[in-house]
Amino acid sequence: MRLTITLQRFNPEQDAAPHDEEIRLDVRRGTTVLELLIRIKQEVDGRLALRYSCRSAICGSCAMEINGGEKLACRTSVRKEYARHGRLRIAPLRGFPVIKDLVVDMGPFWSKIRNITPWLSPAAPVPHRSAEAAATGAGFHNVDACIMCGACVAACTVHEVSPRFAGPAALAKADRFLADPRESERVTRARLEVLQEEHGIWDCTRCNFCVEVCPKDVKPMEAIIRLRRASLDRRLVPTAGARHITAFADLVEGQGRLNEAVMPLKVVGLDGARLWRILPLGIRMFFKGKVPNPLAHRLPGLAQVQAIFRRGRRPPLA
Repeated sequence: MRLTITLQRFNPEQDAAPHDEEIRLDVRRGTTVLELLIRIKQEVDGRLALRYSCRSAICGSCAMEINGGEKLACRTSVRKEYARHGRLRIAPLRGFPVIKDLVVDMGPFWSKIRNITPWLSPAAPVPHRSAEAAATGAGFHNVDACIMCGACVAACTVHEVSPRFAGPAALAKADRFLADPRESERVTRARLEVLQEEHGIWDCTRCNFCVEVCPKDVKPMEAIIRLRRASLDRRLVPTAGARHITAFADLVEGQGRLNEAVMPLKVVGLDGARLWRILPLGIRMFFKGKVPNPLAHRLPGLAQVQAIFRRGRRPPLA
């Protein structure tokens, strides 16, 4: 089968900007994108730059953009890509500086990993039982399966507009240490306090793209949700994101519905400047009927709603 492959090429020594280049090649059944790229390098253009190692979806080196999605080239079938998209376009991972052709600079990615302190900090000798449980990976929710390919960061919509965002991979790694029984509560709390800052766990918009592209089913977004829950359990609510969640739950529990007039006030708090900025919003909400009548009767079924909250409420950690 003779196919046309579109490659994004960029040589900083010769090119002012990336450009597409088409290559026609006979492709055998069962060929992966990585095998195809190696053939192009060996038979067509030896100047093509790409990164790969294990060829078995273990090292994560060959992550790249294939037909608009972040994938491992070593496990992506050329035939399936053509059957689904009718074309094959290969480009480097988005959101990373391009060194040459399909090779990107992973330095910013590793910087994010280092920023979450990716090592254990046990405060005392580890009990044998805790070490044994940690060795089996119990409670890690598969986050320890991450191969650091960077696909989730390239797909992240927040990282696209805010490159300083910690990113799904680093936050999933933080969740892995949160679940490790060898760390003390003091260390866990210190980890979570750092993640409350700007570009931390509350910046995630839950677009779910990181889950879709992860080749190892790590589910980074779910790890971020667990970090948020752990923060709320410890009453770490300094950010607007945390206040939004707690205010939402408090209003529904107290009134049986969301009070859209009070909600912004709970999120903004006592910040006078921000209160002044949202005042026009409150006026528009009033005329649109979004402000509930404070003298109205209680909603029917409120007791049942409050019972649900009591049933699901977990005792907060000290």
